[in-house]
Amino acid sequence: MGAQPILVDDGKLHDFVVEIFLAAGSSQREAGLIARHLVDSNLRGHDSHGVGSIPVYIRNLRADELLINQTLTTVLETDTFAILDGNGGFGQVMAYDAMNIGIAKAQQEGVALVGLRNSHHVGRIGHWAEQCAEAGLVSVHFVNVVSDPSVAPFGGVAARVGTNPFSVGIPRDGQRPVVLDFATSKLAVGKVRVAMNQGKPLPPGALLTAEGEPTTDPSVLFGMPKGILLPFGDHKGWGLSLACELLGAALTGGRTQSGPKKRNNTINCMLSIIISPERLGTADTLSRETEQFIGWVRSGDNSSVLLPGDIEATTTIDRKAHGVPIDRKSWSDIITAAEAVGIAPPADIAWQAA
Repeated sequence: MGAQPILVDDGKLHDFVVEIFLAAGSSQREAGLIARHLVDSNLRGHDSHGVGSIPVYIRNLRADELLINQTLTTVLETDTFAILDGNGGFGQVMAYDAMNIGIAKAQQEGVALVGLRNSHHVGRIGHWAEQCAEAGLVSVHFVNVVSDPSVAPFGGVAARVGTNPFSVGIPRDGQRPVVLDFATSKLAVGKVRVAMNQGKPLPPGALLTAEGEPTTDPSVLFGMPKGILLPFGDHKGWGLSLACELLGAALTGGRTQSGPKKRNNTINCMLSIIISPERLGTADTLSRETEQFIGWVRSGDNSSVLLPGDIEATTTIDRKAHGVPIDRKSWSDIITAAEAVGIAPPADIAWQAA
């Protein structure tokens, strides 16, 4: 097992991440949006999409596989839909701006369809569902991943697709939204990386060796030849992954995963459907029926049933109070990436977990 993680105050961590990307050449706005997204992912317990991504981003910047300070290009736009190109820029910025465009259209017209293509890694997809839910909107997101393939289709033992995440956000009056967010593989690549850095095994049935043999060793995924993740739910996960590939990319005019790609780069395409219950005239019904249904689900012996997003909310409260845990290997890699752009961490930023 790995050593105890270090703990970092989320506010200090946010400021440190901002400084890293400012030094790398980002504008203040870009650095702020990146930092907010990464730290929020850690706060919610999704360390796979948090600050541990910094070394990869800095490496991709230096290899010109991630382009700094890009803005969206509008390919096609009407009152109700927009096709947007991220120009290989930071997904934390491209997706944020794309969702703002979709939110404005949905609030005006009742529904909006937004296709974002050719964006660098857009991060935790639930973040974009949360952005829509904060505006009182329902949203559905299909995302493909163009990178070195890591997931085998059901019935196969050769990697052909990425982890192709899917997300749904449903707002609730005065309460946390319901946010469903998951990869269509049994584990996200980032979660395997975190397990490897922590010295922890994977659950059985998630990963194969390059030769197609089951393994719980997370380092296999990053070896040469690399291991292979499996879809969740067998044919069901593979079917949803296929939908993410074709709707997220092909329908938006983006690239699908169809052959070897750059091992260290990640390009995402995302199709987002954003709906205004208010404009549809169903806001009261949605609110009433949602609360009645949740009450019914949790009635009797089911009082401890969790909703999608509940664990993230509890984790956020805990980590804001006690610090964000980061395994020592990931922290060392982050420090190395920061030093590569001329930034040193504040002396008091981290402390050891008890």
